[in-house]
Amino acid sequence: MKKDIEFPKNENILMARAPSEFEQWDVFLINRGSEKIDNLLVTSSGYGYDEKGEKISTSTLRHFYDNFASNSVQEIEKIDPSVFHLNNEFWVSYWIDGQLYDRRFVFVPESISLKNCIFVSLLDKEAVLHA
Repeated sequence: MKKDIEFPKNENILMARAPSEFEQWDVFLINRGSEKIDNLLVTSSGYGYDEKGEKISTSTLRHFYDNFASNSVQEIEKIDPSVFHLNNEFWVSYWIDGQLYDRRFVFVPESISLKNCIFVSLLDKEAVLHA
């Protein structure tokens, strides 16, 4: 069971969102560590409430990558600003040297905006960074 699995912390994995063309934003996963990552699984979904207070959610997307090099960036998906009013959640699971890691990133409603962008050196552009 998942509760019986030990998940050590890895602070070298970051998530970023950067403005792109056609009013879309790109979602990136950043590996700033010195170790290669294997069997990377990323799931993304959005959830929250509409203006009437009714619960809403997006579909869940899944992305898989065999390898993710050290000190590198992987574009995960494009995202439309129409879902920025929702919690945008990303679950990331991966292996480093035979150890399983698991991390959750949640971009809270309205946190994805140009005013929250900072320069991210591995992306070489401005982005909203979640560490």
